[in-house]
Amino acid sequence: MTTTLLSMRGVSLTYRAHDREVPAVRQVDLDVARGEIVGLAGESGCGKSTLASTILRLQPTSATVTGEVLVDGADVLTMRWGDLRALRWGEASIVFQGALHSLNPVHRISRQIGEAITTHEPDVSDDEVQSRVGDLLEQVGLPRQRAAAYPHQLSGGQKQRIMIAMALACRPSLIVADEPTTALDVMVQAQVLDLLSGLVRDLGVGMLIISHDLSVLAGLCDRIVVMYAGRVVEVGPANAVFDTPLHPYAAALSAAFPKVGDPRARFAPAGLPGDPPDPAALPPGCSFAPRCPRAVDACSLEVPELADHGGGRRAACWRVGEP
Repeated sequence: MTTTLLSMRGVSLTYRAHDREVPAVRQVDLDVARGEIVGLAGESGCGKSTLASTILRLQPTSATVTGEVLVDGADVLTMRWGDLRALRWGEASIVFQGALHSLNPVHRISRQIGEAITTHEPDVSDDEVQSRVGDLLEQVGLPRQRAAAYPHQLSGGQKQRIMIAMALACRPSLIVADEPTTALDVMVQAQVLDLLSGLVRDLGVGMLIISHDLSVLAGLCDRIVVMYAGRVVEVGPANAVFDTPLHPYAAALSAAFPKVGDPRARFAPAGLPGDPPDPAALPPGCSFAPRCPRAVDACSLEVPELADHGGGRRAACWRVGEP
């Protein structure tokens, strides 16, 4: 029997900018269970990181969030400040995008990881903190001696491992990883992804991992959620979404990464024509219709619902199953 760690229902987020409202996330439902890795995919600006910010209530004050965000049964959006502070890093943590900009350049690694521990567990002795920091470094594949290093003395892959160690510092049940392999070469990327997979398997945590790369998510995740223009357009088992996508946008994301050994990939057109719509002025009907190669007149008249298509698969497209 699975235990749901994260349950999001009807989550919407709207920014207020220059006297106008900009809806960035629209009526999103999403679940992550213990021991499960869920991928969140889409182009830049589709709302992935914005949605992730609501999980620990990290959105700016200019944003308004509605809906329900439950972390281990507690509603984050209505939580008092003291409870929210205890939840962050204690029950749920986040690996921020871009380790280069997330680590403090003037503090040693030991202090930056240890701060999370001492903040949430003030009775822990200094010796125990340093011991746990060393254990965390070894857990992410780094020698204990790296605790004495400054960020500029580490490679990009090592910095990313430090960020993962920080996320594990207080033994959370849920980890949100926002583009954890950005700017890493393919060898280091594979190592980091293998590390994340091993942590979920060995620790039994739940993980939501954000990426624009559907091929990476297909090899790592149990399920994939695809977003476009702030809405979820497809959900399903990872391999199924990557290999046989139901929504034309998910198909475009899959086709953007050539499949090794498939001769058709050599002649496939690169990229997706057009640009994502302005979130403050979405077109009528399906937001993807202006860029969709399969669009018909009906697609511009009504927004399709995220319908069930069996096998744990759902898609928001009027033409699923049509030739």
